[in-house]
Amino acid sequence: MTATTVAHGAQHRPTRAPAPRTPPTRDRPSAGSGGRAPYLFIAPFYVLYTLFMILPVGAALVLSLTEWVGLGAPLFVGADNYAQLAGDTSFHTALLNTGVYVLVSVLITVPCALFIAQALNAEGLRARDAFRVAYFVPMVLSPIVIALVYGLLLDTSYGVLNSVLFALFGTPPLDWLGDPTLAKVAISFVLVWRWVGYLTIFFLAALQNVPKELYEAAELDGAGPARRFTAVTLPAIKPVSSFVIVTSFIGAAQIFDEPYLLTKGGPGEATLSVSMFVYRAAFERQQFGYAAAAGVVLFVVVFGVSRLLNRLLGIGSAS
Repeated sequence: MTATTVAHGAQHRPTRAPAPRTPPTRDRPSAGSGGRAPYLFIAPFYVLYTLFMILPVGAALVLSLTEWVGLGAPLFVGADNYAQLAGDTSFHTALLNTGVYVLVSVLITVPCALFIAQALNAEGLRARDAFRVAYFVPMVLSPIVIALVYGLLLDTSYGVLNSVLFALFGTPPLDWLGDPTLAKVAISFVLVWRWVGYLTIFFLAALQNVPKELYEAAELDGAGPARRFTAVTLPAIKPVSSFVIVTSFIGAAQIFDEPYLLTKGGPGEATLSVSMFVYRAAFERQQFGYAAAAGVVLFVVVFGVSRLLNRLLGIGSAS
């Protein structure tokens, strides 16, 4: 056999394909462990929510069906506390006063916050950050400090407000915290002053996210400032506006600091809120079951009206 024949046979010798490489195996989590992982991550929230929300509400509901003075075993009385609330004129007064605070918060505080945010969002405004801080300061002040400051401003004999009114108009001293009507006005003013800056931050953030192209298109169509505000600004910030309205309602319905620190709910019961009614029943008269019943009524009203507002304002809807 010659070398040429050997070479020719070698050329036609069949070659073997290389064996396929098997990829390295990796440990994959089992279906069971992967399904449990999300629940482990969200478990702390539900544990805390149950401990600090579900259980207290349930305990208050159970307590509202009893008569308890804080010591000994509670006495089950059924719905007697709720029946007593239905005929309690003090509770009715507290509900009406709280309704006034809610109307002031929703109809005055929210529009004021929106207009202030609109002014702060204007182009070319100098010291914008300083104005933001100034409007937000009342929210971070202690309620005790606020009560002391307004106590000095509204004092009948030595108050700054009465001194200014007398110097400008010759007005006789007004009992701002002792007159039933003026006391409501004073509490409402402090409520607006304290919360308007906090709500302004939400509106300002929403206004800064409105596309400028929308304003330019409206201006090209001949829309003036008022028309641009109603046709462009309000629809664009509707989700934030709805949130602010519901938040303001819930906060005002639970108002306690302002009437307690400034007037103690007085004169008489002219500025008494539902939260103050609960406080008086529980810690001044030791009627814990009765106070719990009033708290449950407040919770049901706030929850029901909040759900109604959510539906009317379209919060959570697909649109």
